[in-house]
Amino acid sequence: MVKTEKDRKLSASQRVERHIKKAIYAGELRPRERIIEEDIAGRLQCSRGPVREALLRLERDGLVVTIPRRGTFIHDISSESIDVVFRIRGKLEGLCVRYMREEMGPKDERVLRERLSKMKEAATNRDDEQFLQSDMKLHQTIWRLAGREQLYRTLNQVMNPFIFMMARAFSSRVPIMERYAGHERYVEMILSCPKARVERQVEQYFLQLHDSLFQQNVPLFLASNHKPWAAEEVEAD
Repeated sequence: MVKTEKDRKLSASQRVERHIKKAIYAGELRPRERIIEEDIAGRLQCSRGPVREALLRLERDGLVVTIPRRGTFIHDISSESIDVVFRIRGKLEGLCVRYMREEMGPKDERVLRERLSKMKEAATNRDDEQFLQSDMKLHQTIWRLAGREQLYRTLNQVMNPFIFMMARAFSSRVPIMERYAGHERYVEMILSCPKARVERQVEQYFLQLHDSLFQQNVPLFLASNHKPWAAEEVEAD
């Protein structure tokens, strides 16, 4: 595996963590899928020690779960975790939008609209993968324009893997042009809503988005209310 200049500045365990998160974004690792330490160590040309260090951090952040004598797996998506992620995201992104609006200028608005146009292009081409990537970049731009490093780091490094995993798992149930129209309304709202109300409006947007996606159409694997990682559900090698 060829290392980039950015890779060379990272420790081995940081490279492993970055690799796993990228695999989640790419859909190569999905909920309940087992992570094979030997495979990752071989692919990244490192020992298993850094892999285990990275997995410990990812488990601390709730992205993976380790089952004794069975292995480490990408965390399941439960109805409770979906609700929590949407609520946390709404509050944190609401803060970002408020800070962004307090300091943004015409250039910042142009950047947001350019991100939105990329989503429209992907939607027009019916390119789901490009749409997901453009969706992520739009929201990352909002987080960055807030100008608060701690907020950006929390959303981008801690929350974003969960956000993207859920988007990949559930967003396809909504037609792509409808998804684009929702984002278009969202961008217009965050740019035009009075500053004193915009933070609360963003929270409401994510609560309504959660309800529209899950309230009337709960996936079968959530509707059963099963206990994740029950011993009989996970096969050992």
